[in-house]
Amino acid sequence: MFTSNPFAELSASIPTVYMQGYIVLMVLMVMGGTILDMMHKKSAQYFFENAKKAKKSAKRSVGGGEKAAIAASVLAKEVLTSGEFSNPRRRLSHLLTMYGTIIFVVTTAIMIFGYPTPATPTPALLPQLWHIGALMLAVGGYWFWFAIRVDVAAEGLPWFRFERADLFILSLLATSTFALIWSFTGGGLSVFFVLFILSSTVLFGGVYWSKFAHMFFKPAAALEKRVAEANGTRSNLPAPADAPEKYGSVVKHSNHY
Repeated sequence: MFTSNPFAELSASIPTVYMQGYIVLMVLMVMGGTILDMMHKKSAQYFFENAKKAKKSAKRSVGGGEKAAIAASVLAKEVLTSGEFSNPRRRLSHLLTMYGTIIFVVTTAIMIFGYPTPATPTPALLPQLWHIGALMLAVGGYWFWFAIRVDVAAEGLPWFRFERADLFILSLLATSTFALIWSFTGGGLSVFFVLFILSSTVLFGGVYWSKFAHMFFKPAAALEKRVAEANGTRSNLPAPADAPEKYGSVVKHSNHY
């Protein structure tokens, strides 16, 4: 099962065009939810206004080359390696979840659009990566939920306490878990496939109510903060949530994914 494409087997029960249409619908739901979130929280307006204020009060000019270097630093630290997490366990958990999600989602799209039926044999590497991505996601997510989140040094929240912000990580874990069970039980049209689809629909369709959109704003916030520091102005953006001893504040919301 580790080397078989479960979506190709599913094509015997569900037309390929339906599976491809579902992927397109989820992409549109993510885009729509993110736009609504930006409109509701006025995130884009905040960034533009904050940038104007910073430009007016700047003590020095930051050139294009310096901004490019700052952007590269943000990409390397905050995006690719999650260096903003001072807790190494939390950082590793986040990286496992993040890269597992990327691998899982990308290989899903490739297999559904590129190798949707048994008539188009799937390269063995793709389903292997699909399973590895789902496993990485599950390991990182469950580690965070049951070990890190409940740690008093981190947040001290009981694993059974749910907040709206937890919708993202819980639906993400459900999606990877049911996907793995569905595949390992033979694939095809089954109850685990239905649960897999339901949880993924909640994941991508619940962007407006979860913290999914947070991942799009975090790099922009980090870049704005670095530029503000470079031009000598004081940033209004909050300090990292996992370093209360350094910044003197604790953020209660648990989900940083």
